[in-house]
Amino acid sequence: MSLSDLVLSLADNKQMLGLRYAEWATRAPSLEADIAAAAMGLDDLGHSRVLYGCLEPLGADPRGPERESDAASLRNLAYFDEPWTEWSQFVAANAVLDTAFTAMIEACVGGSVEVLQHRLRKMLMEERYHFLHGRSWLRSGIESAPLERAWREAIEWFGPPDGETAALHREGKLSMGPSELRAHLEQQLEMQAPRVNVDWRSWDPVRRRGKPGAIDAHTFGMLRGLEEKKYAPPPAAKQAAS
Repeated sequence: MSLSDLVLSLADNKQMLGLRYAEWATRAPSLEADIAAAAMGLDDLGHSRVLYGCLEPLGADPRGPERESDAASLRNLAYFDEPWTEWSQFVAANAVLDTAFTAMIEACVGGSVEVLQHRLRKMLMEERYHFLHGRSWLRSGIESAPLERAWREAIEWFGPPDGETAALHREGKLSMGPSELRAHLEQQLEMQAPRVNVDWRSWDPVRRRGKPGAIDAHTFGMLRGLEEKKYAPPPAAKQAAS
């Protein structure tokens, strides 16, 4: 596993987080929360584009052709596999997972890789609002099940104590390893993570998750449609070609 693999995982998760946020732009408990969901969704979709753009400068792009046909090849957490049906799922993702991804961005910016230092720094300012929004709703109280799930998946995503995240930290490419990332997340949220026993033997080091699965077919189809439109020639070019 390389730094490029980690950045791709971060990009895929930011993309899916943005999409799931956007699904709540007209379903949140208040107009203010609707607006926040839409704004945060746009932010994270934009951040994913920047992260994907970092892959080539890092020297290796792990994306293969299987991503066009196999939803399980995307490196998103299981938390994003299906649309959220409860506001508490949104809040847990906003407070815990979004903040976990920001902690990893901080680790990238604080590391020794120049392209990540320069391109990701602005994200930290934009993510400040996400953090304040998530923490505010978290303090208002939510169900424990989605919160515990979000914590578990964040800890799994940081990786095992002796895994590649720890190795990248030792090499100086990241300013924090798994234990430091977890402590930073706890400090930010002013709460201790629930007791989580992760079976690292069954953990997928590529997708950085402990459960198999993939995003729902509708969301995957929408993603592939966006990709096709992005690379499709403009109408004038099509007419000239014919």
